[in-house]
Amino acid sequence: MRASSAAQAAAGAAGAALLSAFALRGFTVDDALVTARVASHLASGQGYRFNVPGPVVDAVTPLGWAELLASFGPGTPLVMLERGRVIGLVAWIVAAAVLGVLGGGSRRRQLTVVAALLVSAPLASWASTGMETGLVTLFATLALAGGPVGALAAGLAAAWRPELLAWAAVLVAGDAFIQASDPKSRSRALSVRLPLALGPAIAVACVRHARFGSFAPLAVWAKPSDLAHGFVYALGAGVGTGAAPVLLAPRAFARADRKTQVLVLSVAAHWVALVLVGGDWMALYRLAVPVLPAAILAAAGLLEVSTRRALAARALVTVAVPLWILATVAWPGRYVLGHRLALIEASRGALLGARSVACLDVGWVGAATDVPILDLAGITDPLVAYLPGGHTTKRIDNDLFERRGVDAVVLLLAPGARLERPWERSEFARGVEERVASLPAVRPFRVKALLPLGGTRQSYLVARPEIGRFVVRPPPAPAISPQASALALRGR
Repeated sequence: MRASSAAQAAAGAAGAALLSAFALRGFTVDDALVTARVASHLASGQGYRFNVPGPVVDAVTPLGWAELLASFGPGTPLVMLERGRVIGLVAWIVAAAVLGVLGGGSRRRQLTVVAALLVSAPLASWASTGMETGLVTLFATLALAGGPVGALAAGLAAAWRPELLAWAAVLVAGDAFIQASDPKSRSRALSVRLPLALGPAIAVACVRHARFGSFAPLAVWAKPSDLAHGFVYALGAGVGTGAAPVLLAPRAFARADRKTQVLVLSVAAHWVALVLVGGDWMALYRLAVPVLPAAILAAAGLLEVSTRRALAARALVTVAVPLWILATVAWPGRYVLGHRLALIEASRGALLGARSVACLDVGWVGAATDVPILDLAGITDPLVAYLPGGHTTKRIDNDLFERRGVDAVVLLLAPGARLERPWERSEFARGVEERVASLPAVRPFRVKALLPLGGTRQSYLVARPEIGRFVVRPPPAPAISPQASALALRGR
């Protein structure tokens, strides 16, 4: 491709990605604030900890992400969150430009790439959540260039997101077979590229074992895998991202070039991995996002050799569901950050003076207070992580509450549920919260605040030991625009 054509392709793809990311930039998740709190403690010299005082804990799956955020200097968890959002967005725009160049060629290929970037809500939304997804997607996109450098990029992506290992192995092995013309050359290429693709993940696992005593991330134990859930997640991700309808094209696959065939097989391998790891609870298919650039390139190759009839039918099905996801999930989701900021501010007074807080959604609570938090899900607490049950149904006992000196609980009510009298009889959103409300240790607690969760029909209650008289007065939770959210973050 000529330099001028490559520049145009890069600019077109980057522009499409920037437009959609800008429109959906207010999306985030609670886990981003978990990393932000660890990074804040790390930058202030308190170590790789979620709680201070507290042990060094494997609370962040991609080792190195918290260190990257902390490397720019000290800051509050909200400052760290904003850093992650900026890094992720910039990384994704660069990745989109690279994807534009790799997808250049025919007019149909270029239009496929640009159209996919415009309608892909998962790619646009996850770019600026504050998590590592944008940077991992950049590595995964660079991997599509092939060669030893591409193999190393695939390895770096898999090092931060271990579920990418199958994708990386198929992609790199397939590229080696394409590039080499004879068995000896292929063996030589594989001997160089496979270690580059798999080595970083193995190295990270060894570092994790030396540092935390386990080769697997703590999240594996806190959120045990479930094949049934993984299958449902993979099926939803395949349809919701548009990957399955466009890639399930056996006739076009048979006519496609070998590079496109390798891309299709690598994406298929990743979908198998999604089933095996049990999927994910977060919206917009986070675990599928890094391989979507590969899926887009594969789709461009398949559509180029498709008949007009097949092209029209597949394009209709492929675009319809992602547009529905964009309208019903991603578009309302752009206010999540604003609602979380309102929740954090509203909870500060209710948590003031607490010595230890128990909650399941530790991210936003950890941004509202720096006191130790008993993580009811176990993603930041090894003792809880190994307890029986899923991450929302851990069998928390009364002794643990007493040992941790918990004097405040933050529990989420079920959708539409009202605060009952006594409050322990209220309907809660998750099993572990029902369990906590029944513990003898919380019987002296009284509700101090009821905090509406913006954009939902749910509220958090904050309960603490009765000292004087507490008055339940729901604070306002206005709908904050993405612009106001960004200004609020920069003001901290």
